[in-house]
Amino acid sequence: MKSKIVIGIDPGPDEHGLVIWNGKEIIERCTLNIHEVIETISRWQHDVIVACEMLACYGMPVGDSIFATALHIGAIRYVFPNVRLIPRLDVKLHLCKSARAKDGNIRQALIDMIGEKGTKHRPGPTYGLNSHTWAALAVAVTAYDLPRTNKEWE
Repeated sequence: MKSKIVIGIDPGPDEHGLVIWNGKEIIERCTLNIHEVIETISRWQHDVIVACEMLACYGMPVGDSIFATALHIGAIRYVFPNVRLIPRLDVKLHLCKSARAKDGNIRQALIDMIGEKGTKHRPGPTYGLNSHTWAALAVAVTAYDLPRTNKEWE
């Protein structure tokens, strides 16, 4: 049986947050370009579940950055067809039990679950996370906790 490890990805138009989560602690956190994301997943792909935040339509006009993000999600999905696409709504409902949750609410739910950031001299479990990696952690935790097929963990 594989160890339960999830790579969570917060895609963006240029940079992508990536967090590797084992259910108890953050193994790795970084902000990467699309080529580095694919390279990192390639190193881990046989031992993990890969989960990526998925775009959703909210009825508002979108700009070029959304289309660039969509292309990057497609590239990840092309190289790794088994990637789990996790809509932001699923993250909000799982971590905050509310569709109206904002980034600050999600961040606080993660701090309550994992621990404070701490300081440079006394780093805590979430020390070093930035906006992209907070979102990637939220995706990883959600994918880890939500029902999955037995095949994913075989």
